[in-house]
Amino acid sequence: MRLFYYVHTGHRIGLDRFRRAATIIRALGDVDITLLSSDFRIASMAREHGIKRAVGVDVVRNIPQIANNGDKIIFDSAEINPVMLDDMTRYFSTFIRISDDPNEQKHPDELLISPYLEGEGVFKGVAVDDAWFEEKPKTIKRAFFFGDDDYEEDLAANAATFAGLELELLEGFYWFYGYGEKLKGSFTALHDEEAYDAVIAGSECLVTSSPQAVLEHLAAGGKPIYLQREDYPTDFIPLFESLTIPVIHGFNKSALSEALNKMQSHTYHACPKNSEKLATFLKQNLDLY
Repeated sequence: MRLFYYVHTGHRIGLDRFRRAATIIRALGDVDITLLSSDFRIASMAREHGIKRAVGVDVVRNIPQIANNGDKIIFDSAEINPVMLDDMTRYFSTFIRISDDPNEQKHPDELLISPYLEGEGVFKGVAVDDAWFEEKPKTIKRAFFFGDDDYEEDLAANAATFAGLELELLEGFYWFYGYGEKLKGSFTALHDEEAYDAVIAGSECLVTSSPQAVLEHLAAGGKPIYLQREDYPTDFIPLFESLTIPVIHGFNKSALSEALNKMQSHTYHACPKNSEKLATFLKQNLDLY
């Protein structure tokens, strides 16, 4: 009986779920687990994020080609539908799903991780690595991270939104070669994707469309502002509002400028620190003790 972690990620949907997967797998410690990634490139570099073994599966329906009936899986994807959920809960002896949907309903034969739901078989919380709570010196006043995916180059088309706001740009992992050069005129400095940890932890304020980056920056003692993209689900807005994180909808320069001007006096709630409790929930339900 083997343990798998499936994550839906890629150049068109971003790496937020993958970053969360790496956090959870690291929190489990020395556990024999295989990451199944919908993106082959991510599978090939997973070891750099503390994941010992990863396999690309292309599409979710390919999971049974690797996993056997009776295996166990942690499933992080919005690709699920009622028929697939029935099939998955029958196929796997333990099926643990991660959902960010505030309107989620738990299947009777699954376990669920959610920032909103409570009850039997549910862990209410978020996954943020404990390392982010070790506050670092803030050497960047304002940074901007759109995300790892911008296949349509929406940021370049709306670059004027950020001109004059004194933001330093953190590039995404999947950006096309030279894309950052198109944005130089709207940002005061450019950081490549390898500087992700340093920029997220080392900025006083972070404007971002990455929900995972919002939580990591808040944990590191920063003041995040969430930019809700039109092509992203709005699942995280209730969570962010409960943490008093400002939410800007779309490329609204006046609203963003106002939020930045009020940022110093704005009071944030603390980021939930629950990776140890999450690891305990998973180990108990996966019989890893």
